[in-house]
This record gives sequence, C-alpha cells and structure tokens, in this order.
Amino acid sequence: MANVSQLIRRQSSRELSAQKSIDRLELELEARLVPTSEEVPDYGATNHAFEESSPADKDSASKVPLESVKEVVGTGEGAERESWDSKLQFLLATVGYAVGLGNVWRFPYLAQKNGGGAFLIPYFVMLTFLGLPLFYLELAVGQRLRKGALGAWHQVSPSLGGVGIASAVVSFAVALYYNTVIAWCLYYLFQSFQSPLPWWDCPHAVGVVEGNDTNLVQECKKAGPTQYFWYRDALAITDSITDSGEFNWKIAGCMAIAWLIIYVCIMKGIVASGKVVYVTAVFPYLVLLVFFCRGVTLRGMTDGITHLFTPRWQKLADPVVWLEAGTQIFFSLGLAFGGLIAFGSYNPVNNNCLRDAILVSITNCFTSLLAGVVVFSILGFKAHETHERCLAENNSTVISLLDEAKVCDIQEELEKSAAGTGLAFIVFTEAINQFPFPPLWAVLFFLMLFTLGADSQFGTLEGVISSLIDLKVLPQLRKEALSALVCFICFVISLIFTHGAGNYIFQLFDSFAGNIPLLMIGLLECVGVSFVYGIKRFASDVELMCGSRPSLYWLVCWKVASPLLMVTILAASIIKMALEGSTYLAWDSVKAEGIERQWPGWAWVVAALLVFLPLVWIPIVPIANMLGMPLLTEEEPAWFPEKELRSAQDVTPQRFTALERALLCLSISIETLRSPDEDREVRTDPGSEEGHLASRGSQQPLIPTATDKTSVTTTSNNLQPKTKASERDVSHFLRTPMDDKPAARRRSEERTKKKNEKSNRNSM
Repeated sequence: MANVSQLIRRQSSRELSAQKSIDRLELELEARLVPTSEEVPDYGATNHAFEESSPADKDSASKVPLESVKEVVGTGEGAERESWDSKLQFLLATVGYAVGLGNVWRFPYLAQKNGGGAFLIPYFVMLTFLGLPLFYLELAVGQRLRKGALGAWHQVSPSLGGVGIASAVVSFAVALYYNTVIAWCLYYLFQSFQSPLPWWDCPHAVGVVEGNDTNLVQECKKAGPTQYFWYRDALAITDSITDSGEFNWKIAGCMAIAWLIIYVCIMKGIVASGKVVYVTAVFPYLVLLVFFCRGVTLRGMTDGITHLFTPRWQKLADPVVWLEAGTQIFFSLGLAFGGLIAFGSYNPVNNNCLRDAILVSITNCFTSLLAGVVVFSILGFKAHETHERCLAENNSTVISLLDEAKVCDIQEELEKSAAGTGLAFIVFTEAINQFPFPPLWAVLFFLMLFTLGADSQFGTLEGVISSLIDLKVLPQLRKEALSALVCFICFVISLIFTHGAGNYIFQLFDSFAGNIPLLMIGLLECVGVSFVYGIKRFASDVELMCGSRPSLYWLVCWKVASPLLMVTILAASIIKMALEGSTYLAWDSVKAEGIERQWPGWAWVVAALLVFLPLVWIPIVPIANMLGMPLLTEEEPAWFPEKELRSAQDVTPQRFTALERALLCLSISIETLRSPDEDREVRTDPGSEEGHLASRGSQQPLIPTATDKTSVTTTSNNLQPKTKASERDVSHFLRTPMDDKPAARRRSEERTKKKNEKSNRNSM
C-alpha cells in the first residue's frame, strides 16, 4: 500500500485532468507502479512513477527527480500548499501546539484547588466527550477540505465563513498576550546566568540609604525576594490598572527578541517550523523528566504529591469544578483556534487522523499529570523547608520568652500554591533557590517554559496566517513577507503589555479573549459538521480517509454530547460572571501582597470588544451574502480522490444501524460504493430502477470534485442535487443482497474467471 499512498499524495497535489487515463490510474492503484531505486515516503515527496509518460517506460520514469516538498492543491488558481516532511514532524508539531504553558502551571493548580484526585473524574469525562471528539473533528475537516480554518468553513457553507474569520481574530488576540509570557521567560532566562540569582535575596540596604528611602527594603522583607523581584524588577508594576506607569524597556527588548525568534521559525511556514519542533517539542519533556528525577528525591516530596492527589469527593457536587475541568480540556488542546485545521490540511488525504487525535490527546493529558507530579514534589520540598524553619524559630529562646510562637502547618504552606504566572515566576523560583547550583535549574526551567510557549505560538499564528492567505489579504505578498507583517503588527500592539500596568492588561486579555469566543466557535464547528455538512457525509469522508467509518461514539459526540457540554459550559460561565463579577489581582506596595480589585468601566468596554469582535463576523458574513456583497470569494474545492480512496482503502458498503439512526435522528441511509461518475450515469438513466436510489439518505460528497463541475448545480452550501426515493425503491434496495467486495477486487476476479474459462475452452 506504500505506492498507493504515494500516488494519492501526488494526486492530491494538483487538479486531476479530465483526459487522465482511467485505466492507467487503476493499474497504479493496484500497486502495479514503476519500481524505483529508492524508497519514496508518503510525506514531503512525490511518486516517481506518476508522470505523463507510460508506466511501462521504466527508464524515463526512473530519471524523474523528486519535486519540492510543497504540495499544489487544486484550488482553481493553482495556489501552493505546503506539506509535512514526515509523519513524525506532524505529530511533534501537533503535540507542541497542544501542550503548552497551561499544562505546567494551570493544571496542577486546578487539580489542587478542585478536589485533588477527585478532579481527575470531571477532567477525563470532559476529555472523553468534549476534547477528544472536537480534536478529531478539526483534524479531519482540515485533511478533507485541504484548507485553513477560513477556507474550510467557507467551503462547508458560505454562511459559515464567519466561523473561520472568528478563529483568526481570536488567534490574533491570544498571540498578542501569549508572546508576553514568552518575553517574561526570556527575561528570567537571561537573569538566570548569574550566581547568586538576582531573586536570591533582597537588595542591599546601601542603595536604599543613598536614596533616603526605607520603603523599598520593607516591601522586600514583607513580600520575600522572589515576589519582590517579580513585581518590582521584572514588571515594574503599578498599584492599579488605572495607573499606566513607566515604559519597561527591559521587557520591551525581550518582547522584540521573542517576536523575532517566532518570525524566524514561521517565516517559511511548516517547512521551517516543522523542523524547529524537533527541538521545541522534545526539549520540554527532557527537562520535565530531569525535574521529575530530581523532585522525587527531595525531602517532603511525598507531602506535596499526596496533597495534590488526595481526593476530596465533596468537590464533585460543585458545578464550578466541572466547569473548570471543561475549560481546561478545551483550552489545553488548542481547540477552535484554527491551528489544528491548518495542520490537518498539510497531511496526505489518506492519513489516519483518528489515530493522531487519540495519540496527541493522550500525550497532552500525560504531560499535565507529569507536570502536576513535578510541580507538587518541588512545592512539597519548599513547604517542608518552610515548616522546619518555622519549628526552629519557635524553639528559639527569644520567641519562647515573647510568647509569639507561630502556627507551623505544612498543609497551610501547600495551600499557598498559586496559578499561572505566580506559580512559575514566584513559587517555583523560590523552590529553585533551595536546590544545589540554583542557576543551572533556573536556566533549565525557564528554557523549558520558553520552548513550551514557542511551539504553541507557532500553531496559533499558523491559524492567523493561513486564514489571511485564504482570505487573499495582500495576495501579492509572499508568505515570508506576510508573516513578517503579522509579527511586526503584533509586536507594536503588544507593547501595551510592557508598561507598569501591562500585567493587568495581560490579565484582561487572558480572562476575556479566549473563553466565550472559543466556546462559541467550537459549538458552531460541531453544528456545521453535523447539520450543515451532514453527519452522514462527514462519516463517509472520514471512512474514505481512514479506512473505517467513525463509530457510534464519535457520531453521538459530534452531534449531541459535545454541543450540549459546550452550551452548558458557556451558560455557566456567563451566569457565574454575572453573579460573581470579575476581578484582577493587583499589587499593593504598602502591604506587599496581592489584592483583588474590580475592573474599571473602560476595562469592561475592552473586555466586551475582546468577546464581540471575533463573534460579530459570524452573522456579518451571511448577511453580506444575502445583500449581494460577499466578503469571501468563491473558490473551487481542493481535489479529493474519492473514487481512488474507495478502492485503495478497501471500503465496503454498510448501512447505519437502527440504533445509530435513532440516536442521531437519521433517515434510512443507503450507502453505496459507486463513484460520483457512476452515480451520475445512473441518475442520467431515468429508466433504470437504480436511478431513483439517490435519496436523501445516500452519502454523496458535499464538495464536488474537479471532474464533477459540469454536473453540479450550485446551492447556498454547495450541496449536490438529490432526488427523492420512493418507499418501493428503498425496500427493494434493502432486500437486495450487498456485495462486500470492492470494485477493484470484483473486476480482478471477473478477469481471472474469464481467463480460466478461455483456458478451459482452449484445452478442450
């Protein structure tokens, strides 16, 4: 089957000519291809035998050089589309995109906060019925339609084109503040090449005396050196969001370096970023394993891990726990950003996207669990050290005489674990101070955070750039120039995060830019596939690509379970926000601690814009279509070798069972292995009894192939014309025994039978 997959890869790279010899194509699909002197992989190369010359001409075919890595998809204008160099490159890029900073600093916090080991129950329930099905759906949509998010959803239906634009806008907003974290990681990484570390102790009093100010030292003594360094040195933070503060040139410089690194990695598309992921996707796991080996040997690690996974079953009755489990799964997998659809579109059409989805999702969950163990083993060590110092102070003579003994509780110390930036830049750095050779561990930790953020940023920006290409914004620019323009605009806008109030703006973006919009986009993706595209047609497409039809579990999740969960999470998020409001964590320099403050009025306006700017495109696109002013241009669909896949994948005819029809509310379905060409021949013969079998239940491809153009009547959602089947025809078809043999095998057996009959006659 290797040669078959090579042929399919080559065929999906250009429009199939109407004059192409069908006999030759069938010979190639039956693995009678020209042998080559070297093995040609499925990814990043083409089949030597697939040339216009005869397949029998081995000498001329063997001289054909390998073509470029890029794949030309039949889009009517011959636009080039890239492809992965190898399967491993695609898997590493997808793992790197899905596994991000949230796995390291948000999952451990949520697990500790929401019931410890009990939190794993809602976590895996949401993974099973929400995260995994939607991850599978996005990879399959990209692989089937061969376009980015914008082009793919516009191809499903012109009315859904706004979903792709919404994904691009959300990805742009998230990329702005996500790169700020990468800039912070770079700043700490540069500071880690010092001994002692700059957050090892408070500043010397000499400098304070010269300034005739004692508040600085008192703030550091109250807050601790790691907290003081984070808020005062790294952020130069103000007391509230209303005070913008001074421009932080140190973070601005790191921001420029971060955007430059990201641009260098994505400027050539996946040709460049696909190679970078060999480092950025693998290195974090090496560092996590090193920290794991170190963490399990520390004193107090048992207390930390026990605190993390001890189940508190009463938490399961709290709906907030289920809400946060769903949002963590949704965002940690990178769903609805458009990056997964773009990644899937670079795969061969016969790639097994189901296996990829399961593998990447399980890897993502394993990473979260591993990070949780690493983080809390180190936090257990920190709590153990603090507890011992507390006991030593209580045993001192002075403290005993003054009767000011502290209450030393190791569980209370473990409860102080912080989420997000607090965990990474405050708590973890304080724990690293207790390690031998702290600079080494600091370099490893912040280099790990940088690589985790960088490869997630690759996928996020890929969703933006691929949408701009599909939208034909500045079509005269090469992708390198377009990527440079996007990165420069992002850098200029992201300078708002480099002022004293930049951390508060970051919290504003983090709270509103990526929750409600992404949930709405994910919901519309399931609705678009299940009700607009058609769940039966989508199941048929997946069957052609993967070789087997999706099981009832996937179909029910796409049509029922996943949409219901997203509606529930969306409603619960809005209700919670309306009842409890929303606050941000501000730094009080006098008390030297963080306090909760309410957002000012203008911040709520910005929050509303962050939510509605992406979503407003969803109704604007269909309204513009109705007014005769389409925002998106019509494009011919990429060529999809349906007939060839049916033969190559050995697809057998099958019907939906009664249970599947009942659960999915489907009419009686009639599946057939006839190609679109054969279906047209049957439909054009009104006297044929089978000519009436193109019922609503029959599975026809939603997007017409290049050879189908003359027979398709364009409708609002590109559906092929269908005719109603009478009950007599349906019952006749159901009574007819079905031949489970694929067409190629049937023809081969017929030829063998005729050959045997001829030989028997000759022998007589």
